[in-house]
Amino acid sequence: MMSIICEIWFAFSWLLDQLPKFFPVNRATDLNVLKEKFETPTPTNLAGKSDLPGIDIYVSTADPEKEPPLVTANTILSILAADYPVEKLSCYVSDDGGALLTFEAMAEAASFANLWVPFCRKHGIEPRNPESYFSLKRDPFKNKVRPDFVKDRRRLKREYDEFKVRINGLPDSIRRRSDAYNAREEIKAMKLRRQAVEDELLEPLKVSKATWMADGTHWPGTWIVSASEHSKGDHAGIIQVMLKPPSDDPLNGTVESSPLDFTEVDIRLPMLVYVSREKRPGYDHNKKAGAMNALVRASAIMSNGPFILNLDCDHYIYNSQAMREGMCFMMDRGGDRICFVQFPQRFEGIDPSDRYANHNTVFFDVNMRALDGLQGPVYVGTGCLFRRTALYGFDPPRSKDHSSGFCCCCFPRRKKPVNSAPEEHAALRMGDEEEEMMNPSLFSKRFGNSSFLIDSIPVAEFQGRPLADHPAVKNGRPPGALTIPRELLDASTVAEAISVISCWYEDKTEWGNRVGWIYGSVTEDVVTGYRMHNRGWKSIYCVTKRDAFRGTAPINLTDRLHQVLRWATGSVEIFFSRNNALLASPKMKILQRIAYLNVGIYPFTSLFLIVYCFLPALSLFSGQFIVQSLNITFLVYLLVITLTLCALALLEIKWSGINLEEWWRNEQFWLIGGTSAHLVAVLQGLLKVVAGIEISFTLTSKSGGDENDDEFADLYVLKWSSLMIPPITIMITNLIAIAVGVSRTIYSAIPQWSRLLGGVFFSFWVLAHLYPFAKGLMGRRGRTPTIVYVWSGLIAITISLLWVAISPPAGATDIGGSFQFP
Repeated sequence: MMSIICEIWFAFSWLLDQLPKFFPVNRATDLNVLKEKFETPTPTNLAGKSDLPGIDIYVSTADPEKEPPLVTANTILSILAADYPVEKLSCYVSDDGGALLTFEAMAEAASFANLWVPFCRKHGIEPRNPESYFSLKRDPFKNKVRPDFVKDRRRLKREYDEFKVRINGLPDSIRRRSDAYNAREEIKAMKLRRQAVEDELLEPLKVSKATWMADGTHWPGTWIVSASEHSKGDHAGIIQVMLKPPSDDPLNGTVESSPLDFTEVDIRLPMLVYVSREKRPGYDHNKKAGAMNALVRASAIMSNGPFILNLDCDHYIYNSQAMREGMCFMMDRGGDRICFVQFPQRFEGIDPSDRYANHNTVFFDVNMRALDGLQGPVYVGTGCLFRRTALYGFDPPRSKDHSSGFCCCCFPRRKKPVNSAPEEHAALRMGDEEEEMMNPSLFSKRFGNSSFLIDSIPVAEFQGRPLADHPAVKNGRPPGALTIPRELLDASTVAEAISVISCWYEDKTEWGNRVGWIYGSVTEDVVTGYRMHNRGWKSIYCVTKRDAFRGTAPINLTDRLHQVLRWATGSVEIFFSRNNALLASPKMKILQRIAYLNVGIYPFTSLFLIVYCFLPALSLFSGQFIVQSLNITFLVYLLVITLTLCALALLEIKWSGINLEEWWRNEQFWLIGGTSAHLVAVLQGLLKVVAGIEISFTLTSKSGGDENDDEFADLYVLKWSSLMIPPITIMITNLIAIAVGVSRTIYSAIPQWSRLLGGVFFSFWVLAHLYPFAKGLMGRRGRTPTIVYVWSGLIAITISLLWVAISPPAGATDIGGSFQFP
């Protein structure tokens, strides 16, 4: 009965996984057409100024100890050197920890960018992350023809090495500086006290251990030694423009301005802004989602790019033209109905065998491409180009003209009176409950009381429209509308940006509820994308020939399991919330709804998977096999099912381009994660729903192991976690069961090897899936932690005693056989 129930659930979950894969799509872009359309001189634009819309790029970081500043700095440098019009780019760094170390690292990166960015433009460098570029194992001189390339590269390599040393020395530099300033302040305070009170015995004076900036002032963010109004959850809001907005016209270098020859190179740099939102006790700051919403508001006031690219601090731009690739879709006919363009995540530093399926190729190259044929891929948290107005919670243009995902005969729509709203606000509409167009005068109830922010909304919507250069283009903008210079950044604008990142600004607004990144889930990315699809928006999956972005992933077993736990817990939260796909609006297509339903349901498969992994062992222990004998009927049935599943797997491998080893690694880790992290996620999700117990997670460390001589040293580091107990139990149980089954068959009067073969086969099948997990427990060179042996021994003894108690030896009537204490 247990086997039948499990099989029914597996069939149901398999259908949820397969149905959205009916319409896979592969897309391609033509950058020459984009350049011809937006950057070619015309009679009205003789200089050929770019008519492309602006892009605001967000980089999020929270803890410089787990997310090293050097990694973040390299990501920033790859952004500043991207191949996109300089005056159209703005980069915002969100430091949610408010650390001076991150601030000064960004200042160092801004200074080094004055050499690095022109060097990349001059010589066409790829990738434009200096750490990755100088670590390339291929020939760096291939296809380089300029005679000064070798000299320039040698100079940049030395400058970058010095830059790294300065970054690495920042913690000690900040500490020494702060100690010196604090000692000076203590001496001053003692002198003042002695002058005020003479000839009295003075107690030692306690002076707060402040963290000091290089200019001799207190750091307004988090201090090294936490104090009131200077801790991670209690500090002022900070905005610092590291690189001011560039001029609208190209600016070539001079011989005197740089040690390298940049006389033929545009040396302008995009705007770079450091942002740390205000945090105060008593406020729910909503983690990463809250930090991203603060960036949305601040950037709307300072640059107001109609498109937003968000990146994690360890995901850098590997393809300098990635943003142009994404803009091909946004600026295409009908592109105004696209809410975001999601790029696949690609990773570096993964062990060659990809032991724990870190590349996630089945998800990124199979599932996401399949969703692209429906309403579009889900948002996965990084490497995503957003339309700003979609993040603001508006419906897509012409939403009435597009049919819903259900039959209009079954779900007829009510006719509502036609509204005569102004044409310039025709695309700004929210929800079916108000068919009339949104009046900008009512925006303050949704977006807050900043007039700067409210005024920027229709501007961003207009600038994000495709060109109205063809009768088929609806809701377009006239050519040349974005060739005019943008307004200068003044002190009042920065002051307004600081006000909108205050901790109280979101009170009584719809930020996090309907506007911006959505709150209430540890997987805010999936929920945010779901809300957009639920309003009728479409998304695009952009797979470029050269990877658009690259990042890092945890290759350590414990870190990987905790990462999967966080994702699975977020899925359980989604299932028990109003974001469940069963409650989706009619605007979402039926297969898209099934895909989102699978996102919320897949962790529950762990309950049945655990049972299924123990069933072969239970059969071997009890001698009662599911398959009583290997008859022809059963073998034919098993063969047909197996060949069908193999054919489907091969078909996926064929059209997606992944290889068989990657597919098998994904299957292995599906079982490893399903019997560990997914099971705990279901329990945590139920605790949150039933008992209201909140779930907290720590950041995944972006730093490597301690053994610097081995690139994959972290792979062999084993940090014990309770998540490992279920898979260890499954392995030991099946191993003991195999030994019991074989010994029983050998010593039985009539050995029934055919019955044994079926049970042993399924036990070996479970163990084959758990092989990477077992290999990870072994560590390196016999460094398996003692606790692994202790747990293994305890589990083995417990299982053996249970077997003896349930099925005692012949002639024994009591538990434990005939043994008695004297």
